[in-house]
Amino acid sequence: MFPSHSPAIYEFLKEQRLVEPAQLDELNEEHKATGKPLADVVVDLGIVEKEDLLRRIADHLGYDFVPELPVQFPGEAIASLTGKLARDYGVMPLQADAQNIDLLVSDPFNTQAVDDLTFALDRNVRLFFADPDKVEVQIKQHYGEDEESIDDLLQEISTGKVATSAGSGELSERDIESMAEQTPIIKFVNLVIGQAIRDKASDIHFEPFEHEFKIRYRIDGSLYEMAPPPKQLALPIISRVKVLASLNIAERRIPQDGRIKINIGGRAVDLRVSTLPTQFGESVVLRVLDQAAVRLDITQLGMPEDVSNGIHEIVRRPNGIFIVTGPTGSGKTTTLYSGLRLVNTVDLKILTAEDPVEYEIEGIMQVPVNPLVGLTFASALRSFLRQDPDVIMIGEIRDLETAQIAIQASLTGHLVLSTLHTNDSAGAVTRLVDMGVEPFLIASSLEAVLAQRLVRRICGQCKASYLPSDDLLSQLEIARESVGDRQFFFGKGCPTCNQSGFRGRLGIYEWLRLSEALRDLVTQRAPTLVIRQKAIEEGMRTIRDDGLRAIFDGNTSIEEVIKYT
Repeated sequence: MFPSHSPAIYEFLKEQRLVEPAQLDELNEEHKATGKPLADVVVDLGIVEKEDLLRRIADHLGYDFVPELPVQFPGEAIASLTGKLARDYGVMPLQADAQNIDLLVSDPFNTQAVDDLTFALDRNVRLFFADPDKVEVQIKQHYGEDEESIDDLLQEISTGKVATSAGSGELSERDIESMAEQTPIIKFVNLVIGQAIRDKASDIHFEPFEHEFKIRYRIDGSLYEMAPPPKQLALPIISRVKVLASLNIAERRIPQDGRIKINIGGRAVDLRVSTLPTQFGESVVLRVLDQAAVRLDITQLGMPEDVSNGIHEIVRRPNGIFIVTGPTGSGKTTTLYSGLRLVNTVDLKILTAEDPVEYEIEGIMQVPVNPLVGLTFASALRSFLRQDPDVIMIGEIRDLETAQIAIQASLTGHLVLSTLHTNDSAGAVTRLVDMGVEPFLIASSLEAVLAQRLVRRICGQCKASYLPSDDLLSQLEIARESVGDRQFFFGKGCPTCNQSGFRGRLGIYEWLRLSEALRDLVTQRAPTLVIRQKAIEEGMRTIRDDGLRAIFDGNTSIEEVIKYT
């Protein structure tokens, strides 16, 4: 538990009378003979419970005790400490800004640590105490065992020949390739990707500007910046990403798309790569498709019971169209995959056309569309009908041709699942009409539309109740009298949620099931508002109302619901 400072532990145990003096001397002899830390000897014999001992040490030394380590450590904090310092002092950063840094310490008896780290980091250092074994695991996981951290690597790269080469004017394709293959650059890119996956980031942004090169992670829908590498490293780092994605590193004038498959911590992770030429170099975005981090089980999506039951009923229908709608990044594909998994049995043939295939699901034939060779959603769908499927998923209905074939498929005995980009569920109907689809065809084939958004979930560690202002309530369009004694919550910010007050996301939903009355309105080309109003009369809960449900359940904040609805 404590590799050093046994005299300090001995004095502490003696002073606190946690062990009888005669027994303590015996145990101390055993520690000297075996080399096993005295604290471990005491805990292993059951004389003191481990957590009780740790709390007593924290109280004795005046530290705050952290019983549970955060699931995720912020990238900026990790980047603010070199691997050498983390390992030498046995510290793990909880959070950091320009002036301050909070560190978990594994050896609280090292009284010199605060002064040394304050000097080395040029920041105010606050130490927190946690289970040393857990802290050591995190140090190894984030900084490796005597391997370079991101900071160590940047230092090595900045003073090495990579930086010299990168800053030397015009470079040939061979020069760029050579830089991208340098060991420090390879290690740096691997560390950045590994850190993003550990932090459950959905995207990694590499962004060159005139005087700086930024790397940002998107976590729970918000962007967080890590310590920026020197500007001249933009080209070798981006070239390394392009090499991994099998893209043309010499072509920097047009956008390119690729894919990287890597193994992180024993699990396969897919990265979708997109490059974009900008004024100051190529901007590259990696979309992290981590199968292990995504729940494709519909019971795990936090849907209200009526919505979940509705989807269960729709995906088991023999035919018809089910559309999920919402903006980019609102979880539409995840919902559709979850629906497919409900019916993914040996007696059904399921085909999907996607751009691109995001998650591979056993037992489903998945086709990546490729417009460059003529494989569009429409042509894939046309071919599907000759493959004798039962269920078809089409990534997105983008044009009239795709919509017409989807409707044709549903009318000839196939269940079709797809997505659309509209603001609400009623808007999906008028969007199809605007594309040129005959209203009577929509009325006879469309079964249901689900509109959804993702809002950030309040962090469970720092959740607190408060009374919202009248202004905030008026933005929600609810009167204070109608609130009653319901409570509102927000996240105060803590190390677990990177001081954001939020951790993870949840969906809010609007479920529109087409009744006969609604089908009549569709056939009459009724506008969106009329269809929406009729659906509400029939019991549809709007996306805003479902947001209120999430607020009153204490899962999200008023600001989040206002922002996304």
